[in-house]
Amino acid sequence: MMRALRRFLAALTTALATGLLALVLQAAPAAAQSSCDVENFAAAPCPTPSPSPSPTATPTPTPTPTPIPSISPTPTPTGAGNSAAAINGLADQRFNQMITNRVLGLVLLGVNEQINCNDCISAFGSAGSFSAGIHGRKQLTSNLALLAGLAYTHYNENGYHVTSAPIGAFALRYDVTDWGSSRPFFDIGTILTPYERVRYGRSYVTSLGSVTVDGTTTASNYAVHGRAGWISRMSPRDEIAASIELWQLWQRVGAYRDPAVAFNPFDASIAGGTDRTSLLKVGGQWTHLFGSSIEANVNGGYVQSFASKSGLVATVTGNGTVTPTTGNQGWFEYGGRLGFRLQKGWIADLFVNGTLGPQPVGNTIHGGVGLRIHY
Repeated sequence: MMRALRRFLAALTTALATGLLALVLQAAPAAAQSSCDVENFAAAPCPTPSPSPSPTATPTPTPTPTPIPSISPTPTPTGAGNSAAAINGLADQRFNQMITNRVLGLVLLGVNEQINCNDCISAFGSAGSFSAGIHGRKQLTSNLALLAGLAYTHYNENGYHVTSAPIGAFALRYDVTDWGSSRPFFDIGTILTPYERVRYGRSYVTSLGSVTVDGTTTASNYAVHGRAGWISRMSPRDEIAASIELWQLWQRVGAYRDPAVAFNPFDASIAGGTDRTSLLKVGGQWTHLFGSSIEANVNGGYVQSFASKSGLVATVTGNGTVTPTTGNQGWFEYGGRLGFRLQKGWIADLFVNGTLGPQPVGNTIHGGVGLRIHY
C-alpha cells in the first residue's frame, strides 16, 4: 500500500515537472521577442522600438481681414474774408445803378436839346441800355415851360442787371426871355423809378474754388434837382449855355439772400436799406444848325458826388455783419444829338449819352434814335 502510494506520488511529481518544463520552453521565444535578458544585454543590446509618430494637428489658418478703404474727410474750406470783401462790390453796383438811372432819366428832360425851343414831342428808343419812351415840352407861358417824359428800360453794368424799370421825369424851366438874347434860366425837377426788378452778382474765392451767385430783389429810385444857368443866343443858328446843378438821389433796395447753390459755403443775407448820394454838376452845351436841315447838339460836364451813404448791411456766414462804405466819386458826363429835318416840324434824331470815369461809375454809353415833332 505504502509502496503503491509512493509510486503514485513519484509519477505525479514527474508529470508535473514535465508539464512545467514544457510551459517554460514555450514561453522563452516569446519573452526573447518582447524583452531582453539582463544577462544578454551586454552582448546584444535590446533594440529600442521606434515610437509610432503622433499625428500632427494642422492649424486652421486665420483668415486675413479685407482692409476697409479709408474715407478722407472733406477739407474745411476757407475764404470767409473774401466773401465779405465781395459785399463791397455789391455797394459799387448799387452806386452805379443810381447814376445810370439818372443818366437815362435825363433824356426825358431834354438833355440833348437846346434850352429854348418850340413845343415838341418825341418818341425814342435806345440801345446799350434798352430804353423806349416818349418825352416833350410845353410852353406854359412866355417864360415857363414844362418838360416831361415816360420810358421803360432795362440795363446792366458792372455785374448787376435791371430787368424791368419804368422811369418817369418832369421839370419846370423858367427862362427869363425878357432879358434878351443873353439871360439866366432855372430848372427844378425830379426823376422817379418806383419799381425795378434787379439781379445783383457776387463772386468770391475759397480754398476749394471760386463761387458766383446772383441775388434777385426789387428796388426803387428817386431824384430831385435844381439847376441854374446862363443861356446866350449868339445867332439865329447858335445857342450856348452853361449851368450848375445840384442833385439828391435815393435808392431803396429790398432784402434778399444768396440763392441755394451747390457750393456756397460763405453765403450772405442782405438786409433792406436805402442808398443815398448828393451830386454837384458843372456843365455846358452848344446847339448849332447846319444849313437848313441838320441840327447838332453837344453837351457835357463834370460831376462830383458828396455825402454818399450805402444802405447795404450784409450778414456773411463765417464773418458776421458787413457794412461797406461808399466814398465820394468824380466823373464826366457827355451827350450829343444829330437831328435831320425831314420836313417842316418833323425831325429824326440820333443821340448818345454816357459817363467817363473810374469805377464804380466807369465808362458807359447809351445811344438811340428818336422822331421829334414840333408844333
